[in-house]
Amino acid sequence: NLTYVWIGNSVTSIGHLAFGGCSSLPGVTFPKSLTSIGHLAFAGCRSLASMAFPESLNDISWGAFEGCSGLTGLTIPDSITNIQGETFQGCSGLTSVVIPSSVTNIGNYAFNNCSGLTDMTIPDSVTRIGINAFTGCSSLKSVTIPDSVTSIGNLAFYGCSSLKSVTIPDSITRIGLWTFRRCSSLTSVTIPDSVTRIGEYAFSGCSSLTHVTIPDSVISIYNGAFEACSSLQTITFEGDAPDLYGAKVFSKVSANTKVFINPDAIGFGETFEGL
Repeated sequence: NLTYVWIGNSVTSIGHLAFGGCSSLPGVTFPKSLTSIGHLAFAGCRSLASMAFPESLNDISWGAFEGCSGLTGLTIPDSITNIQGETFQGCSGLTSVVIPSSVTNIGNYAFNNCSGLTDMTIPDSVTRIGINAFTGCSSLKSVTIPDSVTSIGNLAFYGCSSLKSVTIPDSITRIGLWTFRRCSSLTSVTIPDSVTRIGEYAFSGCSSLTHVTIPDSVISIYNGAFEACSSLQTITFEGDAPDLYGAKVFSKVSANTKVFINPDAIGFGETFEGL
């Protein structure tokens, strides 16, 4: 039945599970002395609607605010360099997040199932987006991935069903499995010529995707990568035929899909993976 918490100025750290499960807690005031918040410290505080992080804070541990579904907006201070795994997982009421340019890592499951999140700007300080980082962010319409990002984890944007377009930066060399699976509103994607591998089911179920260009850098495409991309009108291969692994790379693609290849490309036959 805890309804408010004021933490005194002498406190520098909040321990793990300190207020976990305090489901009636609507607000908390952090002191300017605070430097760290422990793992699962406020997990399950589903009524928590307001808080402001002090600039002294330099560590928010994993799962600290998991399941805080009442949070609607969030500004992360520029003293934070790492958004750890599961930190804001299940914060379904969160509509906006400001990530500062100090952050270099967005951890695994960091914003998993933040279903109210509508847009996300990732600063150009970030080098890694973790596994399942934005899975289930079903209201996310746009995301900017900067050139600083060198790794996008598996399932990172899985089930972002409102996402309409994405540009993958040329710092990325592989698109992992299930990365954009079931992004059913995705109409366009830009794959840079730095990418050499497209993983299993990477774009499976992207049923609004109309055109895709495979750059000549891509040497392997794995099973189900474009499965059930039922609105695809054109597939353009800019280089030789890539190696295909699995029988379902382009399964459930429209029979009317047109394939374009260079006249001097090798490895293509009269048909290619049933296209």
